[in-house]
Amino acid sequence: MMKITIAAMKSVRTRKLTLTGVCLLVLAGCVASQPQDITNVCSIFDDRRSWYKAAKSASARWGVSIPVNMAFIYQESSFKAKAKPERLRILWILPGPRPSTASGYAQALDSTWSQYKKESGNRGASRANFADAIDFVAWYNAYSTRVSRIGREDARNLYFAYHEGNAGFRRGSHKDKAWLQRVADRVQSNASLFTNQLSSCQSELEKSWFQRLLS
Repeated sequence: MMKITIAAMKSVRTRKLTLTGVCLLVLAGCVASQPQDITNVCSIFDDRRSWYKAAKSASARWGVSIPVNMAFIYQESSFKAKAKPERLRILWILPGPRPSTASGYAQALDSTWSQYKKESGNRGASRANFADAIDFVAWYNAYSTRVSRIGREDARNLYFAYHEGNAGFRRGSHKDKAWLQRVADRVQSNASLFTNQLSSCQSELEKSWFQRLLS
């Protein structure tokens, strides 16, 4: 009887270890690596078809175009799932605290992310999950179009509102920040670039796996 009990215990322990390993693999898979070519939206979506579906869904839900939302994530994190602001330096050497709570693909602050989860109904959202992050960006941009009356394709001013908050944008807090003006110009430029790129590959992205197999 003792031998059977010991064998059974070993079997249970083995199953637990296997299950733990599977869970870890699943969790690791939720955090995608950075795409190889982050400057080409067609290349990004060709590598990550699930990202295209998520970006398309967010655009349809909130009414802000895929290229605009993708340009924001490119600027904020370069498509790195666990991106965070660099730490401040103490005496130019020692690592200090981070300047904000920004995190993830969208570099969303703790407070804004909590607001998004509450208002969007996506309560289990993670800033390291691309689908959640692109939905957050589209949600915030849609909010900016309503409260600050910014055009949906005006990536430059949408970025000012994203970075400064809509209250700050309406106060004009971005106007005396030359560095932020340059960043917003890049966001607008990338949104235009992504628009042109997407127009050349979207029909292919819309194909099912079976259609791609036949083509």
